[in-house]
Amino acid sequence: MKKLVSIIGGGPAAFLLAAFLDPQKFNVSIYEKNKTLGRKFLVAGKGGFNLTHSEPIAQLIERYTPSHFIQEALLDFDNDDFQKWIDLMGIPTYIGSSKRVYPESGIKPIAVLNAILDVLNKRGVTIHYQHTWTGWDAKHDIVFNADSVVKSDYTIFAMGGGSWKVTGSDGTWLGLFKKQGVDIVSFKASNCAYRVNWELDFIDKHEGNPLKNIAISCGGKTQKGELVITRFGLEGNAIYAISPQIREELDKNQTATVFLDLKPTLSYANLLEKIQKSNLKKTSEKLQKELKLNPAQIGLLKTYLSKESYLNTEILAQKIKKLPVEITGSALLDEAISTTGGIGLTALDENFQLKMMKNNYCIGEMLDLDAPTGGYLLQSCFSMGVYLARHLNSLP
Repeated sequence: MKKLVSIIGGGPAAFLLAAFLDPQKFNVSIYEKNKTLGRKFLVAGKGGFNLTHSEPIAQLIERYTPSHFIQEALLDFDNDDFQKWIDLMGIPTYIGSSKRVYPESGIKPIAVLNAILDVLNKRGVTIHYQHTWTGWDAKHDIVFNADSVVKSDYTIFAMGGGSWKVTGSDGTWLGLFKKQGVDIVSFKASNCAYRVNWELDFIDKHEGNPLKNIAISCGGKTQKGELVITRFGLEGNAIYAISPQIREELDKNQTATVFLDLKPTLSYANLLEKIQKSNLKKTSEKLQKELKLNPAQIGLLKTYLSKESYLNTEILAQKIKKLPVEITGSALLDEAISTTGGIGLTALDENFQLKMMKNNYCIGEMLDLDAPTGGYLLQSCFSMGVYLARHLNSLP
């Protein structure tokens, strides 16, 4: 007789789990609180559907915090494996200039979702909509909508994190696990904007302007990329990638200091030489013509340096390479692209099973695992789903 598998949540981790479970061994059901599946999956596809990242697997693994927790799953089903799998479904991909992986031009996110759902349908997966999980009963069977009990041989939770509540990913399930004594971690914003108390004159002039081809560092980690100056502070792929380090400093000190390298392609000595040898008279003209700094970058230097320091070529070159900017907070949880927190990793065994609740598993963004933007979060969900499916397939 086939065993019953209940998957709670209708996102990418659930999709890959259901797609790789052996239909000869399991009757698989997905329980989704919304009227449709993949709402957050589709929202992530607006403005370009970044499915994963193409970098070598050893580098990709190191993007996660902590990396050791996700390593085996990523090695078992990596970014190349995902691209091959989705290509077999009729969704060819290409690698963009940023090394991110996208569906080929013209393929919309809904087409990707429908292709995946077609696979699930062909494998006999049953989908139940408008089923909100509300806990366990006295026998540890799962309960939906407060009064509907479902018995399963295996229950897998894949309910997402705590951001983008409009998609149903609201994290309200956290309290239900806490009541059972499961180790949980409060949600925090990740891949989000960070608050900077800009001077009014500076932000009036430069709000919305990009800082391109820069590097930003915090807590010993440096990331190249792009930032955008906003009235709230700073956002963009470069600062998202150092979210763990910023959060750690904010937790300890209520503030964090990031350092901007406005010209990472040049050393301090090269910068100093270019400035000193310039025939231009005005410092701002030297920065713009000789170093190709844009008005926003020059405005930053003027904001953070005194007039005397700005006109001192040695100090100026030092600050171009390492300009300290104070972070005073992060965006609201629901405004974040993703979250950390959720189920504590120590609550799970090596196969994502809850240590204190046999045959109950947790995968996806609901775990206290951090990943930067660029397809990394989706890849972790894909990999965890496949890894768990293969584990369950191997059981007697």
